[in-house]
Amino acid sequence: MRFDLIEFDRSYGTSGQLVASSVPEVVFSGRSNVGKSSLINKLFNRKNLARVSSVPGKTVTVNFFKGDCVNFVDLPGYGYAKASHAEKKRWAELMEGFFNSDRKISLVVQLIDVRHKPSADDYDMLEYLKAGGYKTVIAMTKIDKLNKTQRTKRLKELETELADYGEMEKIPFSSLNGEGVEALRKAIERAVNQ
Repeated sequence: MRFDLIEFDRSYGTSGQLVASSVPEVVFSGRSNVGKSSLINKLFNRKNLARVSSVPGKTVTVNFFKGDCVNFVDLPGYGYAKASHAEKKRWAELMEGFFNSDRKISLVVQLIDVRHKPSADDYDMLEYLKAGGYKTVIAMTKIDKLNKTQRTKRLKELETELADYGEMEKIPFSSLNGEGVEALRKAIERAVNQ
């Protein structure tokens, strides 16, 4: 699979706009400010494929990218505290509509900030993915922000914190230095080619 063949395709703000997928899809999910746009840009070696914002909660649409015989889907981040009740309700409806529409989801890349214990929203999403039988990889983002001692400690803690999701591959990931990029690409290729 070529990770250099990628282009923005379309965005949808409501589930009614979604169309069924005709090719395999790789979906990126995570809370606001977890580094989703940065991970996508690093994965495809592009600077501005996905818009990176300093303000959390900016991605409010489901964004589709056309790849090499596969589509990549950037879901809006969840758990942004300052989002209005109406916005949170719209997000929930959009997510439910996305996962319940006719999709060919090969893999979900669930992002978790390695520096913190997964949030209640993270656990809710992991439970949803597990219950739905979605093949899932956990990308543990911002690993470069930890020194060696902190890294060892957090990875050990995450073994316990994510013990219920042992079947999900965990990949430490850095959008800064590229750690985990090749491992994630391989996981995507394996899932799409199954």
